[in-house]
Amino acid sequence: MPEDSTRWKTIVPVIEELKDRAKHLGLWNLFLSKCHYPQHGTDFTNLEYAVMAELLGRRGHMASEVVNCSAPNTSNMDVLAKYGTAEQQKQWLEPLLRGEIRSAFSMTERFIASSDATNIRTDFFVFRWISGAGDTHTRVHILMGKSDASNINTREQQSVVLVPADTPGVRVIRLMKVFGYDDAPERHCEIIYDNVRVPASNLVLWWGKGFEVCCFYTRRNAMAYVATDHPRPSRAWSHSPLHACHRCRFSCLGLDVTMSDRPCEEDLRQVPPQARLSHCWHRRSRAEIESSRLLVLSVALQIDNFTAKGTLQEIGIAKFFVPSMALGVIDRASQAYGAEGVCQDQHLAKSWAELRTMRIADGPDAVHLQQVGQRELRRAGEVVERATAIKKKEKEILEKAGLRSKSHSYR
Repeated sequence: MPEDSTRWKTIVPVIEELKDRAKHLGLWNLFLSKCHYPQHGTDFTNLEYAVMAELLGRRGHMASEVVNCSAPNTSNMDVLAKYGTAEQQKQWLEPLLRGEIRSAFSMTERFIASSDATNIRTDFFVFRWISGAGDTHTRVHILMGKSDASNINTREQQSVVLVPADTPGVRVIRLMKVFGYDDAPERHCEIIYDNVRVPASNLVLWWGKGFEVCCFYTRRNAMAYVATDHPRPSRAWSHSPLHACHRCRFSCLGLDVTMSDRPCEEDLRQVPPQARLSHCWHRRSRAEIESSRLLVLSVALQIDNFTAKGTLQEIGIAKFFVPSMALGVIDRASQAYGAEGVCQDQHLAKSWAELRTMRIADGPDAVHLQQVGQRELRRAGEVVERATAIKKKEKEILEKAGLRSKSHSYR
């Protein structure tokens, strides 16, 4: 990419070539399953997409774009496929599905805790951190704003509208950075919507349904993010200097040991503490990566069976667990590299910066953790009732057999 301002208008030719090849191979719109969208979806299930997303995540954002599965397009297409009218789908969804245009999602308002959708005011329509607005292919913004401040139900005060990017009054003020990285040629912008007017037909779902649309968006986007981001720490470790570290540490023993070799127990006891620490990092990181992978696959399977709304608990667990895990793994990989791990010669610093946003995007992880706890507490009565029934049945079986249980009763 160029280093000057032209980087924001640069179109990478190989991306368009790879898109044509992906379409020819049928590797297109992999995220949109016919299980939920028979008209627009593909033949892949969410579980199958989760496996493919793991491979895409290893290669970063552009790999997902090649198969038309990059954010925020994926969740925006989900919204239009579920809630869009026939006219809206023809005008915006179909070009998005063909990969001809891109879209942006506008919700993060200045000076407002926008993670709670009921806080959105849009008094003067200045939005910051608008995902995808910087791309030259962006043609439509999905905007959530307050439409009925007098409604006593705070969850019915917002509405979602479709705003064409070239509408008079839509002004991109500046291009935002993430820990100093600009993610050109797309990603985040600060935008002012100054007296923007759109027809009533651009309303998504209905007046006052913005909160519902937003919740659907965040559920689907959260799953898409964890599916593509959980493999990135694995990539971090695959490029870590453990191979060189092991060879260096064992050289003091007169051994020539690589990652594939297995020194005997006696040799390992003689390994300096620094090398044993690297081993510990490697084992811990591998365990965390594998557990996250299984968690994501489990969530994808349950979405296939119960839809995203029926899998809120599992999505919430993945949303607060996977990003923190990924940051920890990349931090250890950076530590293994030393100074090289935090400079531009390695991808680790940028990967950490990008993944850090996942603890905020589509609901802060603290909110997901709180909601997971609330749902668990709501199950307390059901759990106690079931435990009591099991204890009663156990007692009946033991008494019938002439035995007596010594276990403590459930309370």
